[in-house]
Amino acid sequence: MKKRLIVQGQLSDAQLATLEHLFEVTQLSKAMSLDAPDNRHYLAEAHGIIGSGLAITPELLDAAPKLEVISTISVGYDNIPVDELTRRGIMLCNTPDVLTETTADTGFTLIMATARRVVELAEWVKAGQWEASIGPSLYGSDVHGKTLGMVGFGRIGQAVAKRGALGFGMKVLYSNASPKPAIEQQLGATRRELDELLAESDFVCVTVPLTADTERLIGDQQFALMKRSAIFINIARGKVVDESALINALENGVIKAAGLDVFEQEPLSASSPLPHMPNVVALPHIGSATHETREAMAQRAVDNIRLALQGEPPISLVNEEVN
Repeated sequence: MKKRLIVQGQLSDAQLATLEHLFEVTQLSKAMSLDAPDNRHYLAEAHGIIGSGLAITPELLDAAPKLEVISTISVGYDNIPVDELTRRGIMLCNTPDVLTETTADTGFTLIMATARRVVELAEWVKAGQWEASIGPSLYGSDVHGKTLGMVGFGRIGQAVAKRGALGFGMKVLYSNASPKPAIEQQLGATRRELDELLAESDFVCVTVPLTADTERLIGDQQFALMKRSAIFINIARGKVVDESALINALENGVIKAAGLDVFEQEPLSASSPLPHMPNVVALPHIGSATHETREAMAQRAVDNIRLALQGEPPISLVNEEVN
């Protein structure tokens, strides 16, 4: 008898066909809650769940006694109770590596766009205000040769730093739990304590995962340490930053500008002042949002759940102690 699998969201026809050849597949729309009453009977028989933005709770797990594996189409899994899965012997798979370069592209796009005031000036041109050569009030800031401070230095942080150091001759500082001697040598990067990094950097780019230790890691105190000319970039998770402190820092000239792909609440409320500030570039969480990368992420998630349900080691297993 084939094992049963729930797919939440959209896979390509080929990916879905691969799973349907091996398993009994139930496909739910991304907008449909997994634990909605109409879906309880699917959960009761499910051996695996695959999807993006999965909201997993202990109550949902109680309704899925046969569950063996959850495969999330993402790197982050802060909305999934890993300890609870491990306690129940359920594998959690994610999709690192395949989105590293694309997300780093997004980070460096925000660095460039905020420094050169790209969005602000494009809107200024659209509004018909370009009537003469621009003056100093509309000048941007150089990126090349400046100091880039990376808060977090995992795969994505290192990829952003490579773009800065090798492409723009930037001096790289990083704050990380452990030293990274190989990348230090490659980029001439220097490890700093967080407070030192904030004080020395022209651009501060956050790439840490969201954990109990990193939630609201950046707040009033940290913004006060930054240069008034500093530009702040967040491509990690919105809750790593105290958003009210960020708004205060931008409104009062504590820092110069911000480029943001993530927010405390997503989608961002229309009442938020952030997207209306001329010194903010706000994006709708597009870090990995290219056709090529989303396809690769989905394929990794498909491969993960296929291997796990066939009794083989998945490619990317978060809670390795379960396998």
